[in-house]
Amino acid sequence: MAGYSIAGDLRLVDLRTLMKRFYSSSVSEDLGCRRGEFSRKHYGSVELLISSDADGAIQRAGRFRVENGSSGEVNYTPGTWHRTDVHLENPEYHTRWYFKYFLGKVHQNYIGTDAEKNPFFLSVVLSDQNNQRVPQYHSILWRKTGTQKICLPYSPTKTLSVKSILSAMSLDKFEKSPREIFHPEIQKDLLVLEEQEGSVNFKFGVLYAKDGQLTDDEMFSNETGSESFQRFLHLLGDTITLKGWTGYRGGLDTKNDTTGTCSIYTVFQGHEIMFHVSTMLPYSRENKQQVHVIVSVFPHPDIVTIVFQEGEESSPAFKPSMIRSHFTHIFALVRYNKQNDSYRLKIFSEESVPLFGPPLPSPPVFTNHQEFRDFVLVKLINGEKATLETPTFSQKRQRTLDMLIRSLYQDLMPDLHKNMLNRRSFSDVLPESPKSTRKKEEARQAEFVRLGQALKLKTTVKGDATANLSTTSFCKKEPWESQSFCSNFPHEVVCADSWGQSLLVSTDAGILLIDDGQPSVQVFDKTLQIKQMHVLEALNLLIARTDKGKDSRLLVFRLSAVQKDIETKQMIRSKYDCRENKLERTKGCHLYAINTHHGSELRIVVAIRNKLLLITKKYNPRNSLTSSSLLSSSESPVEEFQYIREICLSDPPVVMTLVDGPTEDSDNMICVAYRHQFDLINESTGEPYRLHHVETNKVNFVAAIDVYEDGEAGLLLCYNYVCQYRKVYPFNGGSPLIQPSAYDFHFSWNQVPYAVVCAFPYILAFTTDSIEIRLVVNGNLVHTAVVPELQLVASRSDIYFKATAAVSGSSDSSSKEMSSRSSPQTPTADEMPECPLSSLEGEVPCKNLYKIPLSNLVGRSIERPLKSPLAPKVITTTTSSGIASLPVTHSLSLSRMEIKEIASRTRKELLGLLDEPIPKTESAQKQKKVPRRESDPKQGAVRSTSSDR
Repeated sequence: MAGYSIAGDLRLVDLRTLMKRFYSSSVSEDLGCRRGEFSRKHYGSVELLISSDADGAIQRAGRFRVENGSSGEVNYTPGTWHRTDVHLENPEYHTRWYFKYFLGKVHQNYIGTDAEKNPFFLSVVLSDQNNQRVPQYHSILWRKTGTQKICLPYSPTKTLSVKSILSAMSLDKFEKSPREIFHPEIQKDLLVLEEQEGSVNFKFGVLYAKDGQLTDDEMFSNETGSESFQRFLHLLGDTITLKGWTGYRGGLDTKNDTTGTCSIYTVFQGHEIMFHVSTMLPYSRENKQQVHVIVSVFPHPDIVTIVFQEGEESSPAFKPSMIRSHFTHIFALVRYNKQNDSYRLKIFSEESVPLFGPPLPSPPVFTNHQEFRDFVLVKLINGEKATLETPTFSQKRQRTLDMLIRSLYQDLMPDLHKNMLNRRSFSDVLPESPKSTRKKEEARQAEFVRLGQALKLKTTVKGDATANLSTTSFCKKEPWESQSFCSNFPHEVVCADSWGQSLLVSTDAGILLIDDGQPSVQVFDKTLQIKQMHVLEALNLLIARTDKGKDSRLLVFRLSAVQKDIETKQMIRSKYDCRENKLERTKGCHLYAINTHHGSELRIVVAIRNKLLLITKKYNPRNSLTSSSLLSSSESPVEEFQYIREICLSDPPVVMTLVDGPTEDSDNMICVAYRHQFDLINESTGEPYRLHHVETNKVNFVAAIDVYEDGEAGLLLCYNYVCQYRKVYPFNGGSPLIQPSAYDFHFSWNQVPYAVVCAFPYILAFTTDSIEIRLVVNGNLVHTAVVPELQLVASRSDIYFKATAAVSGSSDSSSKEMSSRSSPQTPTADEMPECPLSSLEGEVPCKNLYKIPLSNLVGRSIERPLKSPLAPKVITTTTSSGIASLPVTHSLSLSRMEIKEIASRTRKELLGLLDEPIPKTESAQKQKKVPRRESDPKQGAVRSTSSDR
């Protein structure tokens, strides 16, 4: 941008005003771009649908959630919500643990009864399958209410007791202590229990409706479909002959042709799918009520039905109330447009069905037919799984599970004292056992494994188990795929925050500024030990909590001053050079938090033991990064902060989060976690309100994440294995409305996380060796990424983490072959940073830094960011008098939250207000200076649009 000039009588105060608007507009997009928009409206809205006959008389009515891809409440710019990431939710190869991890391996199974005398079963295995040689205990608790699964870390020096595992699952009291079951046949029974979670194969109805048909009798009476309907069926799957069919039949008759002679069948991501096509089912001309004919030969209706409707958009549309069956919970309405060869999709879900993805794109029109097929099949599979969680199905499943568990318990009771041994810890061989007993145990284990392997093979051959397609999806770019950021990072990381496209890291060697492909720069020496930090580029501030114990303090720096030290290389600051940057009254602080939106006012809450100190900083355009060099200021940033009040708590907080009220006046809140509870504190009065009480003996608080659903505040409360969403209503007469809501929900992680990051539509849990990725709206699992020795480094903007990568020196496989062999959740071969190999070992573990761009997760199209602090760009401006002012340093790439405004609208607006055209040489210079890693348009397209995926 060198060479720009300010024309006419534009004064510095006008530039300040412009820059204030520049930053305010970008900061206002903080939530939308940083976390995406937490909105259930993307998943449709509930409507009362009424169908009437030809005379207008009401026939039937029902409440359905309607998804049509429109988002009327938000005016999206083109390209911001045009893509939807398509994922199977709770995929079986991630959720069918007993089949995946236990069968065919030595493992322990236990039986017991809880305090209410309800029997339960516990299965535990030590496994490193698909875990990059990271051993873990996988545990399944079978109860009448369902199964609970957790992962526990393995320690070679510490054995794991049955009691500790059950305690982690919130089962502490027993009527009868658990005892181990040795008989190999128990594997058959436990496999049956797991199958109650739902079928791995699916059957979907396909109903053909001509233009103007308004009743199910009319639709089912169609013996043939149109040419476009036949093409649609060909898109869904293959036509198969039913008689003699040996694959999944979906309830159809494969012997006597009573359900027709042909059908449509396909296999999708390891799932067999049979379509019940209305035009292929038996038809009786004598019986005018064709529905009764179909029910008589096919008594099990479909939970999910596709309705292919002919006619123009203006013709009467299909409504679920036209169908008399109450068993069908989900309808997918498909229309074909011959003019542009596209399909339009609309989804109707019965009101009780939980939310499920993927949300429809806007508009819900698909010109790519293969993409449309994948989207429809994923949507229908996820929809049927969600329907099984409705009270109608879940209560039936719970009764069946309770009956099976009690029956199995009674069958095992006679052998309870004869052939069982209560073991305190898990091991593969009985410790200190005589040789004869050890041989007997080894023989039992061999038979146990043989039977398990036979069961696994039989289940696979029958088609009752999905293939793990994670090894065949290497071509698909997933939103959570990481990029190598820094290879062979030798330092221990304490904390970090992103600064433009760079990373400011607190390490054991001091504070370093790291950029991809460039040498790290020392910013502070190791005498300054930063334990927590925030880089606020829009406010030109660096906030840091330093030292520990009584010596800890809160420091504030101007980023422009830190930037100047980096550029001039005059000095590397030490702890003793930061005396003027200390905020008073913060001595001894152990935690602090800032508000998410700080466009008009920055709020900081500092915790000093059980005392909270509320500090604010009003927005001042003089402190923005660009104007700080225009306006020389000698005041310290410390003087701009004012102390508001102190709030006393009963205990020191472990987790602390600021919640913005709707008016930002007297309704702001502080969420704190201590003892066994989460409380909300009124910032104005200091009065606490109980938000959630944790009913467990031991509590490990993880996070309280403020999210804003359609502008209203909510909190994701994370502790132990649990993540609970609570809606926080505005204050009413000085107190928040904290009460159970239909919007509240909770789910459980498979492993206890130490950090949780929300990036709508995803929520990511970080453990010591895995990243568990779920959906915010329903808690459903979409992926588990195993990452050895994982450490989350920063997540306020892009997500950075440190991990070990083993690079084999003997492998010369192509990246494609490498990807197909390794698990897809780990960095692929071309993303793995290279490490020096030892001459004595074939593999050397390296500590590397990886980055997950948040723009990929939230699914937004974001312009290319400006350059990082390590490569400053200078703008020379002139005043109306023609005197050149101080250079304006655009050395910081603004955070991802501000990139969109800066790169497009604001820059154009700035040029328009200045009435100064961009020199042609400027564009060329700017293009030349773009870092190589961001100049790949194909990569951006892959991560931004579904059509390229």
